Amino acid sequence: MTTVGKPRKRYSHAELHQIIEAHHRFRSGRSGGVRALLAFADLSGMAMASCNLAEADLSGANLRGANLSDCNLDRATLFGADLRDADLEGASLIGANLRGATLRGANLTRANLFKADLRDGSLTSTDMRGNLHAMSIEAGPAELSQARLMNANLTEADMSGAIATHTDFTDAIMRGAKLAKANLSNAKLAGANLEGADLSATNLRGAEMDGCILTGANMHLTELHGASMKNILTDKPAGRSMTELGAPLDELVAQHLRWVETGGAQGSPADLSRFDLRLAPSLTRANLTALKAERATFYGLDLEGAMLQGAKLQGADLRTCRLSGADLRGAQLQGALLNHADLRDANLDPLPIAPGREYPTNLEGALLRCADLRGARLRRAILRGADLTEANLSNADLQDSALDGAKLTQARRVAAG
Repeated sequence: MTTVGKPRKRYSHAELHQIIEAHHRFRSGRSGGVRALLAFADLSGMAMASCNLAEADLSGANLRGANLSDCNLDRATLFGADLRDADLEGASLIGANLRGATLRGANLTRANLFKADLRDGSLTSTDMRGNLHAMSIEAGPAELSQARLMNANLTEADMSGAIATHTDFTDAIMRGAKLAKANLSNAKLAGANLEGADLSATNLRGAEMDGCILTGANMHLTELHGASMKNILTDKPAGRSMTELGAPLDELVAQHLRWVETGGAQGSPADLSRFDLRLAPSLTRANLTALKAERATFYGLDLEGAMLQGAKLQGADLRTCRLSGADLRGAQLQGALLNHADLRDANLDPLPIAPGREYPTNLEGALLRCADLRGARLRRAILRGADLTEANLSNADLQDSALDGAKLTQARRVAAG
C-alpha cells in the first residue's frame, strides 16, 4: 500500500473518545449522533479496545499497532487501512470492507470475519467532470502475511487473491470462504474447516494442513507441493460406508434401544466402529447407551441430548458435532476428535455402576480444541494429555479431574477445582 498526497490528522485520545461517543448516538438514533468519519486518520498505537465502530469509515486509516481487541467493526469500511501489528483479538468484523488492507503481523485470534471482503482494489475519486482519479492510496491485494487468525471465523469471507504467506489459520472456520488465486504458501491451516471453500488456483505450497476439513472444497489447480495433509477429511469415505450396515440406521438404533431396555434379553447392540456416518440422520436425544463406535466418523452430526452413557468412542471423529446436553457419563473417548464440538451443559461425570462404584469418563489424549464446554460437568474426568487449546470452559465443573499434561493454552475461564 502506498500513501501519497493527503495529509493525515492525528487525533488525541479525548478527540477520539468524542467521535466514538457521537458514533454511538448515531448508531442508536439519538440526537447529536454523527457517523465516525476517520478516513486517512492517524490512529496508530491508539487504545480502542471494546469500542463500537460498526459502519464507521476508516478508509486508508493508519491503525498500525492499535488496540482494537473486542471491538465491533461490523460493516466498517477499512479499505486500504494499515492494520499492521494491530491487536484485533476477539473483534467483530462481520461484513467489513477490508479490500486492500494491510494486516501483516496483526492478531486476529477469535475474530469474526463472517462475509468480510478482503479482495484487492483501488480508491478513486471523481473531479467536476466525473473523471476518475486515484486518491491518496494505491491498494493492492489484502495482505495478511504472518498474521494470527487462530480460531477465527472466516465463513464466506472473500479472500480472492489475498496474500497470506506464513499466516496462522490454525482451527479457523473457513466454510465457504473464497480463496481463489490467494497466496497461502507456508501458512498454518492445521485443523481449519475449509468445507465448501473455493481453493481454485490457490497457492498452498508448504502449508501445514494436518487435520483440515476439505469436504466440498473446490481444489481445481490448487498448488499443494510440499503441503502436509495428514488426517484430512474430504468427500472420500472416511471408513466403511453406511450401505454396509446391513440395515437402516434408525432400525439399528431401535434394536439397540430394545437391547438396552431389556438388559440384553431382546434386541441387539449396535456396533458402528469405523463407519462413516456423515450422511446419517439426526440422532437428537437418541438412546445410544453403551454404543460401540470406535474410530467412527460422526463429523457434523446432531447428537443434542443423546444418551451415550458408557459408549465406546475411542478415536471417533466428533468434530463440530452438536452434543449439547448429551449424557456422556462414563464414555470412553480416548484420542477422540472433538474440535469445535458443542458440548454445552453436557454431562461427563462418572457413571455409577454399583453402590460405591463408578466409571469415570475418559478423554485421555482427546482433541478438544475450540470446543464449547460452557456449563459442562467434568467431575473426575480423565483429561490426561488432552488438548483444550482455545476451549471455552466457562462455568464448567472440573472438580477432581485428571489434567496431567493437558494443554489449556488460551482456554477461557477454566473452572475452579
